Amino acid sequence: MAQITLQRKLAILSDAAKYDASCASSGTTRRDSSQGGIGSAGGTGICHAYAPDGRCISLLKILMTNFCIYDCAYCVNRVSSNVERARFSPEEVVTLTLEFYRRNMIEGLFLSSGIIRSPDQTMQDMVRIARMLRIDHDFKGYIHLKTIPDAAPELVAEAGLLADRLSVNVELPQDRSLRTLAPEKRPETIRATMAGVRLEREAATDRSFTGKRPPRFVPAGQSTQMIVGADDTSDREILRTSANLYSGYDLKRVYYSAFSPIPDASHALPLVKPPLVREHRLYQADWLMRFYGFEAEEIGGARPDGNLDLDIDPKLAWALANRATFPLVVARASKEQLLRVPGFGTKTVSRILTARRHATLRYADLLRMGAVMSKARAFVVLPDWRPGQLTDSAGLRARFTPPAEQLSLF
Repeated sequence: MAQITLQRKLAILSDAAKYDASCASSGTTRRDSSQGGIGSAGGTGICHAYAPDGRCISLLKILMTNFCIYDCAYCVNRVSSNVERARFSPEEVVTLTLEFYRRNMIEGLFLSSGIIRSPDQTMQDMVRIARMLRIDHDFKGYIHLKTIPDAAPELVAEAGLLADRLSVNVELPQDRSLRTLAPEKRPETIRATMAGVRLEREAATDRSFTGKRPPRFVPAGQSTQMIVGADDTSDREILRTSANLYSGYDLKRVYYSAFSPIPDASHALPLVKPPLVREHRLYQADWLMRFYGFEAEEIGGARPDGNLDLDIDPKLAWALANRATFPLVVARASKEQLLRVPGFGTKTVSRILTARRHATLRYADLLRMGAVMSKARAFVVLPDWRPGQLTDSAGLRARFTPPAEQLSLF
């Protein structure tokens, strides 16, 4: 068999990594190479640095290998899948990372992997890569490692001392689905690993009796990835699971990955909803839970089936389903109420709260503050604007949905 080239490996394993989410680098500590070393990681971090033409040029995002001993039905790299396989050695990953950085093409590394031989063996190689970068090459750029939950806790702990962020993927929103579609994986082990990372992070914030801080441990925190659409879980259940993960494991992000059926008759799975639109709506709903004070039950309760409306954003869908709450008098509404107005973002609400102490706000003022009045006008009252019957009109939803399109037959 001809030996595969490094360039071909990079093509295969960078393409395979597109199914891995949670590559944000925000939240890490600031390190730079002004006093020596290679690379840098800003305090706020940059995951997706977009060029004017839209290219993402931030992290080298690859799999160490797409060989895998597991047979997860939703994964393109499962052992029974007929895909081209490749594997980087730890030295090759280190070389690629440094060479891409020296060419100013990346700011760090996002590394995931299939399971080769055993979870411990795979995790050992990933830790070795991070150790070579940090210690042997004094690399100060960003490193994000996808953790292998079944690996020994001491390996995960060492990874946390070297990486800026760790991901421990819950894979699917319900344990029963994981046991059915990925029988080699155990939900209990995944959550135990997530809990271990949380405890290590908490311990790293405690000073000793001499006042010395312990070594930093994943300063950018941990995240997780959830595949949506591989089972029949409703969006309400997905959001409920996410809310529990945020509160229970101090996660920075839950990332949603839309499942698309892989053409393989032996592992055929149903496509529940249009995948990318659903993924987008879940991210919007997740944002509402994290920054707007919404609960999973509220967002998922906008429709009887517990699923998000694909035609309009979740906040607007909630407002239309709860019209008795509106219209709000902007001059008197609380911050919590204003955050629920469609078209009002967190910055807009902060500006409203500050400005209304000193002046009477009018329609044009809200436009200047960044409010999307095309959405908000049906839900607010201002001195120079009243929605009248618009708030309760039967055709209000139709104003926000895209017009029907005639599809081409060719």
